[in-house]
Amino acid sequence: MKKILALVLAVVMILALAACGQPAAPAKPGAEGGGEAPKDDAIIKKVALVTDVGTIDDESFNQATWMGVETWSKANNVDHIYYQPTENSTDARTLSITQAIKEGANVIVLPGFLFGPNVLDVQKQYPDVYFLAVDVGEGDLTYDYETYEKPASNVVCLTFAEEQAGYLAGYAAVADGYTKLGFLGGMAVPAVVRYGYGFVQGADAAAQKLSKEVSIEYYYSGVFQGDASITARMEGWYKDGTEVVFACGGGVYTSAVEAALQHNGKVIGVDIDQHYVGEAKDQNGKPLYAYNPFISSAMKQLQNVTEAVLQALQEGNWENYGGKVMTFSLAEGDYVGLPTAEASWGFKNFKLDDYNALVESIKKGEVKVDNNADTTVKPTVSEFTKVNYIA
Repeated sequence: MKKILALVLAVVMILALAACGQPAAPAKPGAEGGGEAPKDDAIIKKVALVTDVGTIDDESFNQATWMGVETWSKANNVDHIYYQPTENSTDARTLSITQAIKEGANVIVLPGFLFGPNVLDVQKQYPDVYFLAVDVGEGDLTYDYETYEKPASNVVCLTFAEEQAGYLAGYAAVADGYTKLGFLGGMAVPAVVRYGYGFVQGADAAAQKLSKEVSIEYYYSGVFQGDASITARMEGWYKDGTEVVFACGGGVYTSAVEAALQHNGKVIGVDIDQHYVGEAKDQNGKPLYAYNPFISSAMKQLQNVTEAVLQALQEGNWENYGGKVMTFSLAEGDYVGLPTAEASWGFKNFKLDDYNALVESIKKGEVKVDNNADTTVKPTVSEFTKVNYIA
C-alpha cells in the first residue's frame, strides 16, 4: 500500500508541476496566454508568490493560490515566479520577499497566516509594491499577539469563511448517513480551526435534525504533510469504526487516504476539489486506487479571488482593496462550499437540491455558523453529538 501511495504522490506531483511551471523560469511577456504583451504603463510588471511552509504542489492553498497567479499572468502575458523560503521562519520569508522585489516583482502574493509579521516588515519599506496577503486576518498582523496593526494602503488581506465550508461538509456527511466521523487537521492555524469547528457544527445540526447519534474524533497533527505516525493514527480510527475523515491541512490528507484504502474508508478533501487525486492512474492508464476515497471537499475559491484582485489592480481599481481585511463568505457570493460537479458528488442520500437549500439558508442568515478560531473555546453541541478532542 505504501508503495502504491508513493507512486500516486509521484504522479500527482508531476502533474502539479507540469501545470504550475518551474520557479527558475518565469513566463516571458508575450510567450504564453495568447493575449497582447502588457503596455509600458501597465500597473503590474511582474507577480511573485512566496510560499509559507508548503509548496506550490501541496494540493491545497499554496497550489490553489499559485494557480490563480499563473492563470491570470499567462492570460495577461505578465512575468510570474514563485519563491520557497529556505526555512520556516519570519526572517527567511522576508528574505524571499525582498529577493522577489529586487528581481523586479511589484506584486507579491503571500498565502498563509504566517505572513502576518512579514506584511508588517515590508508594507512600509516598499510602499510602491502591492501585497496580496491570503489567509492573513486582523489577528495575524502582529509581532507579539499583544499589539496589532492595520494593513497599509498597498496591502490587502484576503480571508475566507472556512467555517461555512466545514459546516456544509459536516452536515452533508451526517445527512448522507455517516455517523462516525473524524477531523484530521494540520497545524491549528485560524483557517484550519474554522474548518474544523464548522465541520463539528454542521455534523451536529444534521444529527439534531435527524435525531441521530454522531461521534467525531478530532485531532490537529501539527504539520501540513502526512507521515507514518499520522497514518498509524488514521488506521486506528478507521479500524475502530470511523467512516469518513475530513483531512484539512495541505499534504496531511495523504495519511488519511492511505489509511482509508486499507479499511474501505472515505475522505473529505479541503481547499480545492480533491476528487481528481483519487482518480490517479499509472503510466498504462490503470487506476492506482482500488476506489476513489473522496466523497467531497470543503473548498474556498482561492484561485478565483486571487485572479479577481490581480485583475482589479491592473484595471486601476486597487482602492476597492488596499488597506482592507476582506472576508469572502457565502453572503458575498459562492466563495466557499462543496464541489457540485457530478463526478465529485460522492453523496448518495444527501441530494444536490438539499445542498443548495442549505447554502441558501446560510446566505440568508437563517443558518448561522460560528466563526470562532480560538482552540480553547470548543463549539457547543447537542446531546446527539460527542466530540473526542485529542491533544
